[in-house]
This record gives sequence, structure tokens and C-alpha cells, in this order.
Amino acid sequence: MASKDVLLKVDNLTTTFQTDEDSITVLDDVTFDLHHGESLGIVGESGCGKSVTALSIMRLLPKPAGQVVKGTVTYNDENLLSLSREKMYTIRGKKIAMIFQEPMTALNPVHRIGKQLGEIYQIHFPEMSEAESHAAQIDILEKVGIPSPEKRLREYPHQLSGGMRQRVMIAMALSCKPDILIADEPTTALDVTTQNQILNLMRELQQEINMSIIFITHDLGVIAEMCDRVIVMYAGRIVEQAPVKDLFSTPHHPYTKGLLESIPRLETPPKSRLEIIEGLVPNLKNIPEGCRFRSRCDFEVEDCSKTDPKGEPIGDESHRTVACIRWQELSS
Repeated sequence: MASKDVLLKVDNLTTTFQTDEDSITVLDDVTFDLHHGESLGIVGESGCGKSVTALSIMRLLPKPAGQVVKGTVTYNDENLLSLSREKMYTIRGKKIAMIFQEPMTALNPVHRIGKQLGEIYQIHFPEMSEAESHAAQIDILEKVGIPSPEKRLREYPHQLSGGMRQRVMIAMALSCKPDILIADEPTTALDVTTQNQILNLMRELQQEINMSIIFITHDLGVIAEMCDRVIVMYAGRIVEQAPVKDLFSTPHHPYTKGLLESIPRLETPPKSRLEIIEGLVPNLKNIPEGCRFRSRCDFEVEDCSKTDPKGEPIGDESHRTVACIRWQELSS
């Protein structure tokens, strides 16, 4: 039974995409919990399954190609994957909201900001009058730090800067004060100053409404700053889960270690060659036998080609899991 503190429980989530030739498994038995008020980071290379995990939870997979074929996503004792479309409409946006990767494509270019923001209140708060909705829109834009909100409501997305569009996306996601916010690369392509402002804003709003956040990013620096706990994904699988401080101080999985070693550091001599993880992510159409990371791993042994490791607790560290037979053998 899940802990009472668990707000969202993802269990054995498996997602496939149908191509002209075959069905490809892009998420394979993904399992994790999200607690009340927690910031959970999901990190990994492009194509590892981070965004597909979020879209699967939200039931926003492209149809008919994308399909969840196994697993459950439990929120408030209800499996979101088995709810009717109408019931899911009452949860998506109001209880579980999402900030999408690129605001210029997520926002409709032919509608003004006010129309797009106003639709949220029309759907989730139909009892609101037009004047009340307008006041709520002004209020949420002010909260996310957008100047002259009355003017912005009359503008189109292309008339706003990248940082301003991202703030609009955050305003739309937070307008219903959701229990869970899924932020998919919310600071990508933003300059460092704007990125810092966005992160501070999200942290302040999280504390204000006691919201839980799933933070999806490539940036381990953002993970270190924003998250309490982190999930590392590789080729559709979770390879390591740990509190963020433990992960940075003692990474267990070789892939996690490789990601951390690739971060530039202040003490690194100028013009030094950056560390990289040699090789390529395996093709999901043709997953190799055994460990998915073994062809790129410096610690590969014979059993790695025979055993497909699952995430297991490390020794007495029940708060940590790692999918690596080397670490599992060392801790046993």
C-alpha cells in the first residue's frame, strides 16, 4: 500500500508507439512516487523517455500511434489511465497541470493571450462571470511577474519575448492552483538571467500553494537547484533514483556517473577537453540483450550481456534504487 504522503504513484508504466513496420516500446516498466510538496527531477539524454513519461501521465500521447499498454498512474486513489475522457478533463489542467517544452508552439499563434488564458477559467470555473475571469487573468499574470498584464492579454504570442511566453505558460499551468505541476524543459532556450527568474518564480509559487513538481530537464545544475529527489532515465528505463544530494555526492549507476563527469567545473583548466559518454543510445527498435547501457559502460562484465537489471534498493538505502548488477553485487 502506498504511503499516505504519496500524491502520485506511477507503477510499471509501459508505453509503445506504433510505426508502419512495428510497435516500439519507448517506456518500459517505469515506476516512481511523487510526494506532497516534493520537487522530483527527471533527467537523461534526449529520447530516453522523459517527456513521454509526462505525456503518458497526462494522457496526451499522440493518437493513435502512442498507447499505454501496461501499468497504472494513481492519483487520489484513482487510476488516471482508466478514467473516462470527461473525468480526465476535470483533472487535467485543474489538478495536474503541465508546462510544455516550447511555448511558441504550445501557445496558439492566431489567438490572443487573453483568449487562451480565459479558456482555462471557462472550462474549470464555468460559474465565473466574464468580469471575474478577466480579473483572475490579470491577477495570475501579475503573480508570474508579467508587466502591464492588461496589455499582454490583448497581444499575440509572437509579440512577446521568449521569457514572457514562458511566464504565460506558467500562468496558464498555475491558474487553477494544481496539486501537481509537470514542467517539461521550462527554461530551455532562455538566457541565464531569465532562466534564474523562472526558477525562482516556480519555487515561490510552489511554496505558496504547497504544490508538487515533476521537473524534466537535461540540465543537472537545474536539478541540483530545484529538486529534492531525482530519477535518471536511459533508453526508456529508470536506471537510478536517489535524493538529489546523495546522487551528486555518490552516484551509483555508471550512466549517472558519466552524466555528472560531463559537467564543466570551475576548477577545470581552460580549453580542457570535456568528458563525454562514448557511444550511442541503443535503437529502441532493436534493444540489445542484457543491460541497455553495457555497450557504453567502462565497468561491463560478462554477466551484463546476460542479465537485464531492474531497479533494486542498494543495501540499507531503501530510498535509493539502481539498475546495475555491479552495484547490486557490491551491496549484497
